[in-house]
Amino acid sequence: MFGIDLTGQPEIVQQAAGYIEAGWTLAASWLLSPAAWSQFGLLLVAYFAALMVTRRLRPLLERLLDPGESTNILAPARRFVMNFLPLMLPMMAYVFTGIGEGIVRSLFDSGAVIAFGKRLFLFLFLAVRALVRDIITDPFLKLIGKYVFLPIAGIYALGLLELAQTQLSAMTVTLGNISFSVMALVRGLIAGSLLFWFGRWSNDQSTTFIAKQEEMRPSIRQLAAKSVEFLIFGIAFLLLMNIMGINLSALAVLGGAIGVGLGFGLQRIASNFISGVILLIEGQATVGDHVELDGGEAGTIVRMTARAAILETFDGRWIVVPNEDFITTRVVNYSDSGSANRYEAPFSVSYDTGINTIPAIINAAVAAHPEVLEAPYPPDCELVGFGDSGIDFTVEFWVNGIDDGKNKYKSDVLFLIWNALKDNNIQIPYPHRVVEFKGIAPKMDI
Repeated sequence: MFGIDLTGQPEIVQQAAGYIEAGWTLAASWLLSPAAWSQFGLLLVAYFAALMVTRRLRPLLERLLDPGESTNILAPARRFVMNFLPLMLPMMAYVFTGIGEGIVRSLFDSGAVIAFGKRLFLFLFLAVRALVRDIITDPFLKLIGKYVFLPIAGIYALGLLELAQTQLSAMTVTLGNISFSVMALVRGLIAGSLLFWFGRWSNDQSTTFIAKQEEMRPSIRQLAAKSVEFLIFGIAFLLLMNIMGINLSALAVLGGAIGVGLGFGLQRIASNFISGVILLIEGQATVGDHVELDGGEAGTIVRMTARAAILETFDGRWIVVPNEDFITTRVVNYSDSGSANRYEAPFSVSYDTGINTIPAIINAAVAAHPEVLEAPYPPDCELVGFGDSGIDFTVEFWVNGIDDGKNKYKSDVLFLIWNALKDNNIQIPYPHRVVEFKGIAPKMDI
């Protein structure tokens, strides 16, 4: 090449030099050919014509397609079509270039330059660039488009895609009993990225749909969401193995190793996973319930995973409790998916009080609280004993929720009792002590 002897260089260097020399020869022939110059001119004319048509036509199409605030059945389809308006310029340029290519071939019986330009500039720099920059909105897909789609489009435009595939297919990688080509690895990375992005998107959509099915129990909804998640990513994994050309029977050894691991070191993980499935099916404890375990762990379940449940205490700490503990130990569920709980608020009145009026006054005062329920039972004030300083009462009331954290039901009820007693001039007693002195009383210094 150019008088340089490359016989002692590696084969790949010699091949690259050959391609460069061929490209240089082709470029030189184009530069000295009137037909080539005419094709370059037609490329420019086609591009500027497409640019002018797009500038006039795109605003009109935007006005026709924009549904505004409309919610009719065609509005989503119109918005979807609007997303692809940035492709109008490369499409129009492709059409005009095709017309120019037909004219050139009829005049010069050659159209290599305009065909190359159509493939290089219009496909690579316009269509793919518009797709990545203006149409794709997902950050991950934008990254894939920038570092995968654009380079592949560039290789294709230069006519080297088939050669690159051949070279990468000839290079193999062997890992034990599994052997695959570098091309399979590249294809797997690209396909795997797209498959697992699509899997994540599909999982989000299915989870949202399942969450809206209010006729299902919360635990069943969560189990269905987890099942769909495992199904989606399992299918994605199998498709990826097939795309990479890996024989699934070669994974039998890996499956056997996993089985041995489950039999020895992963017993607790498997036990927790199965316990989590049981919990979701039976619904004995689910997200939002306030539970207390025998080990002293207590809090509201904020999340249930395949391995453990996460409890949030009222002081903001998170406790990770293995699912197995919910099956093998005693669990007190204070919520049970929104069931009512009963609480008591004790108080005392003076012995000088007409106690027969107390229940009606207190019941009416407590019932005024917006969170106190009338069912299963309304507030019930009861006489519980005669104390040293006063007569002891307690009022029982039912609420939905736990009397702690953000809820202060007992405190609110005691305030209501205090105000009700004060409004009716009923005294709340406090201890009195009588001290007797025998003999001569001590003198007090004043």
